[in-house]
Amino acid sequence: QVQLVEAGGGLVQAGGSLRLSCAASGLPINSVAVGWFRQGPGKEREFVAASTKYGTSTYYSDSVKGRFTISRDNAKNTVLLQMSNMKPEDTAVYHCAGRRPIYGSNTYDIAHEYSYWGQGTQVTVSS
Repeated sequence: QVQLVEAGGGLVQAGGSLRLSCAASGLPINSVAVGWFRQGPGKEREFVAASTKYGTSTYYSDSVKGRFTISRDNAKNTVLLQMSNMKPEDTAVYHCAGRRPIYGSNTYDIAHEYSYWGQGTQVTVSS
């Protein structure tokens, strides 16, 4: 059984930093692309960042580009999301998700293409 478990959320002041982790069990993390999505209060779920299989490429939404960094810790079977210079609008529940390779698709910001989802971790940024 595949499980993804997020950790590292919390309360931070604007301008501060947090690091989220997504620990996988039941599959090698390098066998899937991993994305981070978030859903803020009263908002739709939105794409944040993704790392392709083996971490060959990374993608970011425009709203976090230059502030967030996605990376892999293969020894721990974990994907990390380093968030810096955080803003109140980053407040959301953050979910990591795993995506098997899809023939003919090189997009990583589409939630329904991800098969495995974690329960989420709350991130709150105060102004």
